[in-house]
Amino acid sequence: MAGSLEESLIQSYIRDVPDFPKPGILFKDITPLLSNPKGLKEAIAGLAAACDPKSFDLVCGVESRGFIFGTALAHHLGKGFVPIRKPGKLPWKTASESYQLEYGTDRVEIHLDACKPGQGLLMVDDLLATGGTMEAALKLVRRIGGKPVACTFVIELGFLEGRKRLGDIPVHSLMTV
Repeated sequence: MAGSLEESLIQSYIRDVPDFPKPGILFKDITPLLSNPKGLKEAIAGLAAACDPKSFDLVCGVESRGFIFGTALAHHLGKGFVPIRKPGKLPWKTASESYQLEYGTDRVEIHLDACKPGQGLLMVDDLLATGGTMEAALKLVRRIGGKPVACTFVIELGFLEGRKRLGDIPVHSLMTV
């Protein structure tokens, strides 16, 4: 979608917030996009168009903003939704995966029964930066028997080359900065 009218529209609803959450970071704020019906509709349509819905069974979103786009996308496509959460937030038996951040480590978890063996999952998050969070999410889905078919993002920070960490799985972004 690079350079398209849709990318331009979506980009017009993304607000840059300097020095958040710490000095030197330029945060890409999606809340103006979420509050604009036209922008939100276009974002969900763009995410839906990125992958053949027949190629997957479930949509999987990564906490927390991946939940927003993932559940809307799952509803739009008539699919179920699987959450990947921060530690201690899921009430059932889980698998977990740790990953490196620029400033430390973190961990994500998924229910052991979140999908059936061999089910295809479309992975969704709002932002691809270094790729660490999605790399951990992919490992989790594979560990419980799921088959990630593609990753979709609203925003990709291309200069960080996060897609390289995701291996050979197709990556789709609505806008790249």
